[in-house]
Amino acid sequence: MLLALALAYAVAPLATDMYLSAFPRMTRELRTSAVGIQLTLTAFMAGLALGQLVTGSLSDRWGRRRPLLTGTAVSVVAGVLCAAAPSAELLVAARFLQGFSGAAGIVIARAVVSDRARGTGAARAFALLMVIGGVAPVLAPLTGGALVGAVGWRGIFLVLAGLAALMFLGALLLVPETLPRELRHGGGLATTFRSAGALLSDRPFLGYAIAFGFGFGALYSYLAASPFVYQHVYGFSVGGYAVTLAVNAFGFTATSAVNRRIVGRFGIRFLLRTGLTAMTVFAAALCVLAGTGLLVRAVAVPLIFATVSSLGLVAANATALAVARAPQAAGSASAILGALQFGLAAVLAPLVGLGGEDTAVPMAVAMLTSTTVAGSAVLALARSDRQGDEPA
Repeated sequence: MLLALALAYAVAPLATDMYLSAFPRMTRELRTSAVGIQLTLTAFMAGLALGQLVTGSLSDRWGRRRPLLTGTAVSVVAGVLCAAAPSAELLVAARFLQGFSGAAGIVIARAVVSDRARGTGAARAFALLMVIGGVAPVLAPLTGGALVGAVGWRGIFLVLAGLAALMFLGALLLVPETLPRELRHGGGLATTFRSAGALLSDRPFLGYAIAFGFGFGALYSYLAASPFVYQHVYGFSVGGYAVTLAVNAFGFTATSAVNRRIVGRFGIRFLLRTGLTAMTVFAAALCVLAGTGLLVRAVAVPLIFATVSSLGLVAANATALAVARAPQAAGSASAILGALQFGLAAVLAPLVGLGGEDTAVPMAVAMLTSTTVAGSAVLALARSDRQGDEPA
């Protein structure tokens, strides 16, 4: 079941990373600007954010299985529409649908884990989910870099449609219903808004959710700017860029794996604070060097790797602590986490393109701002929280 959930959870990094190396080519073929192409990433992230809010509500009302199957089925169609899009504007619309439908895999995977585990046990399960799902961002840029020369960016989206079909089969055959009927609630969006209001008024939950969202905000700031920073600023080839992107994704995956092994020894909160501190320090160094013109390629590459890798200590632990505050509304809690994560990504993706294609400064500033907000939120809102420490 966890393997199938990880496959569904992988839709976001797959659909995000696989076509990034084609950004410059897409800019030429669709006769648009860098910002115009980055809007396809923005639309995808916005769809993921909104889709999680809707799907999270439906999963608390109807159970986990039905929304998961529906969302992954629509993802197949959305991938085909992306491949066939004749203009940047229609591609933006198709990407929104792809994100909205793909949200089901992310929000329900987290909700299913929340149905089955608590505390350190949940942290381990979330870390394993991210490790297995982390194979996607390692393979996606390598696969995309290889495919873009052979089948073009349209072929990449057809491959994504095929992977979505595989996700549907995995969900159909391997994921059972984990939310009993007696724990489901009705009320639709009205109940969702009430649950969301209660969760957002809970200071520790809000602190962990902000840390989760803005931690990933740093990641997506880097992802949105990376095709131009690596290829235009530092002169990487398409293949070299794909390898570098894969190495950074591997760093996040490896740190998540280490987190799973040591969380029982060091504690969820200590590892969360360690990850947030490391991200902020590395992003600050990146920002200072970029602003002073000293961010040469040999320094930029390891600093970005270190920042992204440190997120592995933040993501699973912030998730486990947040959902521990909402045991009766796991779907809604998961939806809020996802909405923050990808809503911020939707905002940051076009912003990092406003500074042009030939500088790393906007990316570095966005990464530092995100990590600073994430760390400050935990300090200000969740310092006194002790809930969620139970071992399983």
